[in-house]
Amino acid sequence: MLLGKKRKLGRVIDEIKVGEKLTLTEKMEDKDLLLYLGLTNDANPLYIQHDYASQTKYQKPIVPSIMLTGILTSAVSKYLPGPGSHILKQELNFQKPIYHYGTVKFLLEVAYIDYTNKTVTISVRGENEEDETVIDGHFVVCPPAFIDGTDGNALENF
Repeated sequence: MLLGKKRKLGRVIDEIKVGEKLTLTEKMEDKDLLLYLGLTNDANPLYIQHDYASQTKYQKPIVPSIMLTGILTSAVSKYLPGPGSHILKQELNFQKPIYHYGTVKFLLEVAYIDYTNKTVTISVRGENEEDETVIDGHFVVCPPAFIDGTDGNALENF
């Protein structure tokens, strides 16, 4: 449980700069896919059944798009801008499938900062082992912010 332990927040809007980048590399392992599919109760045969997938245009099981989205949203929550941030909008294009045991290199980059609305637009791109773009798009994110007038004890358990 997190109560009683202080957590560091991510960066507020004034600490973020256009052009900042974050790169991640993820290998799509069966254990992670099975955990995700079990948690979501998703039994789509395209994701887990080789015999079914072999009869589709994909030829073999693919990684669910929403699982890839989860990896990207986790990167926003953990790193850019970090803990306390919230995704307000996302637009992602899944250009090519990602297969089990495939490796994806993700690049997130701060593309625009809207100081009036206190949001940050982060562009997203993912490439497979052949350096082909498999995912592209962007997030509009509200970085962590404190409400004016917060006293020092308000976040005592955070």
